[in-house]
Amino acid sequence: QVQLVESGGGVVQAGDSLRLSCAASERTFNNYAIAWFRQVLGKERDVVATISRSGKSTIIGNSVKGRFTISRDNAKNTVYLQMNSLKSEDTAIYYCAAGRQFSFTRPNDYDYWGQGTQVIVSS
Repeated sequence: QVQLVESGGGVVQAGDSLRLSCAASERTFNNYAIAWFRQVLGKERDVVATISRSGKSTIIGNSVKGRFTISRDNAKNTVYLQMNSLKSEDTAIYYCAAGRQFSFTRPNDYDYWGQGTQVIVSS
């Protein structure tokens, strides 16, 4: 079982940048694709970005394309979400999740989840 811990959230102004981290407990971390999802209260959890086991392939959600990037360092068991040019609509709780295929973009396709980190973007 993989335990995931997100960090890096906070309160920023529109146009600022943040980098979220997702640290895993397992040395088998590189056996999993990792995704970042976000959720606003009362709405569904939406995919933000996914990354393959090797880190060579990624999917970036349309709403953040050109602003967010995802990367991973398997030696550190960590995945990062670099968020630039933040907008008020990026305000959400951000979750990382581990699964089998980076091409999966639905929450139900992911087996392990972190507790989430809050991002608030003030305009």
